[in-house]
Amino acid sequence: MEASKLQEKDQQVLNDLLENVKQQTDLFLGYPVSKDFDYQALSEFLKYPMNNLGDPFVTSTYGVGSRELEKEVVQFFAELFRAPADNWWGYVTNGGSEGNLYGLYLARELHPKGMVYYSEATHYSVQKNLHLLNMSNIVIRTQENGEIDYEDLEHTIRMNRHMPVIIMANIGTTMTEARDDVAKIKSILKKLAIQHYYIHADAALSGTYSALIEPRPAFDFEDGADSIAISGHKFFGSPMPCGVVVAKKSNRDRIARSVAYIGSVDTTITGSRNGHSPLFLWHTIKRLGIAGLKSRTMHSLATAAYTETKLKEIGIAAWRNVNAITVNFPTPPATICKKWQLAAEQGNSHIICMPNVMQSDIDLLIADLEVEMALHD
Repeated sequence: MEASKLQEKDQQVLNDLLENVKQQTDLFLGYPVSKDFDYQALSEFLKYPMNNLGDPFVTSTYGVGSRELEKEVVQFFAELFRAPADNWWGYVTNGGSEGNLYGLYLARELHPKGMVYYSEATHYSVQKNLHLLNMSNIVIRTQENGEIDYEDLEHTIRMNRHMPVIIMANIGTTMTEARDDVAKIKSILKKLAIQHYYIHADAALSGTYSALIEPRPAFDFEDGADSIAISGHKFFGSPMPCGVVVAKKSNRDRIARSVAYIGSVDTTITGSRNGHSPLFLWHTIKRLGIAGLKSRTMHSLATAAYTETKLKEIGIAAWRNVNAITVNFPTPPATICKKWQLAAEQGNSHIICMPNVMQSDIDLLIADLEVEMALHD
């Protein structure tokens, strides 16, 4: 059957949208999205309805997918996050929020009467996930840098020692990229003789490169995490949002059930799952390897240091957490925020130095800031 063409006015809508997307992509520094990817080599796959139905580690009667590559992606992150060699599992998600939902879901099934503890700097989606799962929860204070207040956490858990403990640890908070110390959290649980607990690490932005820096932050399975979620479209880069969740297989086995219709096992949040996203992640892993990812990390850290210095040079009180690619500073005028797409929260904004951000980009922003400051002198 011959495909009909779009009407001219409809084609113009697409042309206008594409032009706007190009312009907006050139000018954003306030959100954690890498844009230096090129997946044209994979364009042929867009002709096919790729769907990784069900569990990636169990065959399905539906064969149009990328589950073999998805398994390699999960294995890469399991090894990067030092998961138990014979006790890991995971899948490629639609993004960090789904990975966090999955971690909380496992925790709830293991500890139905558990109390969830998370800091006030936790991503907004976690509260939504807790509501969906109907889980009791308590918000913990944060330190000045956005890291969880360990004294408040210990005091609050002590008041509820009769309940299993479920921790949502942040490995890179949304605004300041603060990392909660999973090893320190686990030591608190040991000190309080908590026998039943679960620790999930929300490592959406920082997880991948936290495993590549020294000193290595305490955030992974060896440090005490039971599951970890990352976003694939952030540090890696992807044309569509995606993520990876890695968990202990023994915990995943507690919720698995067979589904005859798809000829697989129901262990994931969604049944139909995007079969294209694993291709993008696999392509990046194979193309860059650990050495290439380390290079991206060092570039981002160097750019962040440069950004902090340049902002301070023009009198702006900039700061960042140790080994963070996020630079924090007081929210600039609205014209700057709009042009550079800078997020603002309680009078504070940030620049996130993703691997695609260059010093020349920062120089342009600094020039704009200097003009605005001169106008308001």
